[in-house]
Amino acid sequence: MSMLRTDVAQVLHAVRDVDFPAGRRELVEAAMAAGAPGDVVAALRGIPPEQYRNRAEIAHSVRLDPASDLGLSEAQRAEQAREGGKPHLSQYLREVPKPPVEDELSRERRL
Repeated sequence: MSMLRTDVAQVLHAVRDVDFPAGRRELVEAAMAAGAPGDVVAALRGIPPEQYRNRAEIAHSVRLDPASDLGLSEAQRAEQAREGGKPHLSQYLREVPKPPVEDELSRERRL
């Protein structure tokens, strides 16, 4: 499967004028009306056919290159692959806790 050449920011920009809640069809139509690139439209066509309450839900549902802009470490991406998730949820968007080392380092910084 080839990855789309877009990122979450581009997808969210394409649907900036959408009134929520909105379904996949409305999101695709809004992106097309906004003149979004084909990869952005394709990314929106690939989301589950559900009602989205806000842009954050879209960001969590759109399927892009998992390393594109989610800021996850290799360890976190590996944990996502091992963990089960909700139906229709891409493995790359599953919630994953910080690795123990990163968690410990962030606690030390707060002290």
